[in-house]
Amino acid sequence: MTGRAATRDEKLVAWVLWALAFAALWSTEAAVGFTRDESVYFAAAEGYASWFRLLVRAPAQAFTDSAIVRAWDYNHEHPVLMKTLFGLSHMLFHDGLGLRDAVAFRIPAFAMAALVPALCFLFGSALYGRTAGMFAALSFLLVPRQYFNAELACFDMPVAAMWLLVVYCFWRALEDTRWGIACGVAFGLALATKHNALFLPFVLTPFALWRAWTASEGAPEARVRLGRFVALFAAVAVLYGLLLVALGGGEAFQKKFLLLSPHTLFFVGLAVGSVWLLRDLAPVSLPVTRALVPVAAMAVLGPVLFYLHWPYLWHAPVDRTAWYLAFHATHNHYAWFYLGTLMRGPPFPLTYVIVKTALTVPTSLFAPMVTGFLALAGRALLSLSARTRDWVRMPTATEALVGVNAVTSMLVISHPQVPHFGGVKHWFPSMPFLGMLAGAAVARGCFALWEVLKTRRPSLPSFAVTVPVFALLLLPALLALVHVFPYGTAAYSELAGGQAGAATLGMQRQFWSSHVTGVLPWINAHAKPGARVYLHEVNGFSFRDYQRNGMLRPDVRAVNSPFDADIVAYQYHQEFREHEFLTWQAFGTRTPVTGLYLDETPQVIVYQRPE
Repeated sequence: MTGRAATRDEKLVAWVLWALAFAALWSTEAAVGFTRDESVYFAAAEGYASWFRLLVRAPAQAFTDSAIVRAWDYNHEHPVLMKTLFGLSHMLFHDGLGLRDAVAFRIPAFAMAALVPALCFLFGSALYGRTAGMFAALSFLLVPRQYFNAELACFDMPVAAMWLLVVYCFWRALEDTRWGIACGVAFGLALATKHNALFLPFVLTPFALWRAWTASEGAPEARVRLGRFVALFAAVAVLYGLLLVALGGGEAFQKKFLLLSPHTLFFVGLAVGSVWLLRDLAPVSLPVTRALVPVAAMAVLGPVLFYLHWPYLWHAPVDRTAWYLAFHATHNHYAWFYLGTLMRGPPFPLTYVIVKTALTVPTSLFAPMVTGFLALAGRALLSLSARTRDWVRMPTATEALVGVNAVTSMLVISHPQVPHFGGVKHWFPSMPFLGMLAGAAVARGCFALWEVLKTRRPSLPSFAVTVPVFALLLLPALLALVHVFPYGTAAYSELAGGQAGAATLGMQRQFWSSHVTGVLPWINAHAKPGARVYLHEVNGFSFRDYQRNGMLRPDVRAVNSPFDADIVAYQYHQEFREHEFLTWQAFGTRTPVTGLYLDETPQVIVYQRPE
């Protein structure tokens, strides 16, 4: 398990991939509607940006808790790194340079999403070769739902990018201590992006300890110091546990967590002790030190950066962080249509994540993902037995790192008690690693085919095989992406039978309200002046954003019920069918005037009140 540095050519290719991805997202975003969440984040970003204006005008006032709460309280159920970037980008590109309102918010999201192809190439190339790295890079944004989410000023794609960055830094730290510090910084930024990152230490620490243990073999002094390092973390954990018991539970523990308290002392002790132990270890064994630096950096820098990035925490860090964690630990459930069943609450099907992935990722990409993962898992299983170990090449620790990260977020969401909604976006952190395993399978296939063809044409270059294979696998995904764009939440694969097949299977046809863009031109053309419009599932912020981005006439008015409306755009959801029935009742007709249909499958249906 070594963290090979990228070559100069690989770095150049990675930058080109980032630039191409960024340009593709920017050039196509105008067609993508505003999801309910995204418009909330637009509003939050504008509020946060107002605080920075106040900071310039009146710094002393800006740092007061009242000013901070006024600007930062809205949407405090999520960290603010991305929303802050959205707001600052809006200030620069819209207020300053006059760019379209929505694109000014979305630019940081494009930059983050474009990191994924670049990092997939660097990581995949180092592990499995450049063919594998290139396939992983090119295939990622060809998955229609991933491309759609990459267009949004939301957090699901940025946290996938940050997860990948943390793992890449962790891996590179094995050959350069500075990357261990970078791993801690990246982890802090990942925490500041979305709560998914909280799982990263549980994924990476076992690999770090295993690396340190194997590297200290035959070096008693290094192993003693490794033991001290582990003992420090264990002792701090025990002290926190004893303090929790002594104070009588979580609420009392929380109230006593002050700047000058044992709680803070333990954290400072962990930070100082980690640095001291690592400095003591470095002259004895540099490999063991490099393995442990990311663990210490994540433990210390992660919480510090999380606190510093969020002004809302500055005056009441413990109480407000506790509320944030409790919010996500007890997240409410949303109704979701899956294989003909309307799921309203747990327990949810164990197979949901696998089935949903199979039915949404283009089959030409899903097949090599499955092949690559099963090949790795099969080698790992065969390596466990002495009788079969000689049959296969034992997976390296780096391959294990990739394999574990390929399934972690999928396993988390697969738990029957975890809310199941949002399509596939909640396990995006797994997808880059599955893409690398797919690249490995494709690279092996290309090499095997080239070896066979070389027996007939010895001068045949390898790219003469690679290019057609890439085209065979990537072109169907590209066509599927183009076919469904910009309605990404309706994308279904060949295994599902496309959009029509998914409807027959009883799958959620679309969600998040952004497909209303398909009927806005008709509403603009046919709505009477000052018409009252009910856009089902579109919140007030999104309605406003459609108007201020020129996608909806400014004179039409939003209403909250079909009975108050002149026009209703009903977004087809099995759990909201009563809204269509209410529209029939209010308008006295069951005949729509227009709609958005994908492969003849209704997505958004428009009704107009008869004159």
